[in-house]
Amino acid sequence: MRIIHFSDTHLGFSDLDVVNSDGINMREADFYKAFSDIIDAILKEKPDFVIHSGDLFHRASPTNRAITFALSQIARLDSAKIPLILIAGNHEAPKSKALAPILKIFDSFKNVYVAYNQNAEIFEFKDINFYALPHINSEEKILKELERIENSLDLDKKRVLIMHATVGAHYLMHEFGEWVYPKDKEYLFGMFDYVALGHWHGFSGLKKFNNVYYAGSSERTSSSDIRSNKGYISLKIENKLSVKHQAINLRKFLQFKIDATKLESQLKELDLSEVDGAIVEVTLRNLDINLSIEIDNSYIESFFENASFVKIKRELIQSSSGSIENVEALTLQEYFLEHIDSQIEDKEQKQRVMSKAKELFSIVDVEGELG
Repeated sequence: MRIIHFSDTHLGFSDLDVVNSDGINMREADFYKAFSDIIDAILKEKPDFVIHSGDLFHRASPTNRAITFALSQIARLDSAKIPLILIAGNHEAPKSKALAPILKIFDSFKNVYVAYNQNAEIFEFKDINFYALPHINSEEKILKELERIENSLDLDKKRVLIMHATVGAHYLMHEFGEWVYPKDKEYLFGMFDYVALGHWHGFSGLKKFNNVYYAGSSERTSSSDIRSNKGYISLKIENKLSVKHQAINLRKFLQFKIDATKLESQLKELDLSEVDGAIVEVTLRNLDINLSIEIDNSYIESFFENASFVKIKRELIQSSSGSIENVEALTLQEYFLEHIDSQIEDKEQKQRVMSKAKELFSIVDVEGELG
């Protein structure tokens, strides 16, 4: 029994103010490429079944582009007659009854089996059953559905449980609507040959269980996610479970940390061999206000001219306390406006102060001094 398990593809996700030659947000296109690369691998490997454990889309109401792309790619699996079992995650689950579940668009596919309607589904095949628990908005309802799954187990067949959940505090994503699997229900995992999890964005097997795995996401949804283990799980259910993670090629994400007091020398010493097409994050450290104003972002960006995007962060040392503040401001005006935005809560007062600050800074720009 050969199965491919992938998850958290977040189709429709976009980030950074960069578009490709087709006029599509560069990061959105990266997520489409990652998805199609996994579909290519599935068609090449020809597994018996495919599992997607939630967050196919990034939003409950995705764009037309994201929807049409998903339909075209899933149709490739459907045409190849490879059964796909797909569940809703917290990102695509409707937050109100007024919204139709987006995964309903796959109902007409012959070889796609979808769980999205606030209920667990049991998909039965000749030698294996899939117990699919989608994201459900009511925790009380989830517990009832878990109980129904437990009471419906066919012990004469292979059994796979599919969920989109946090199992243990280590796998919290700190997102709205995420569900923490109850610890007193973990005994259920031992009743399955394999437990396919979604939600956590890194490939990971739970230490206390040898049959419970997160497939991880197919791409990075934040600059803090520097994990390279993005891809899918290829597994075999025989007398003994065999699990192997298959990584896919992604756009490189590179981080450089530079001491601003040694800017020239450290910029020249950087290893730029992998910069082409990469997303680059440069953190300037050991800055005071005066030095920060002197350093122009465009000068630093010139060292990474072949990168797809360059983000510059600044760590300002506050002389009074010695603490460090992270900012991305280029000029004193931007820094001052960021400070106003963070310190004033009243919207009307904030707008008045910002307007006056911009007026004063415009006088500086024109006359070179205040007054």
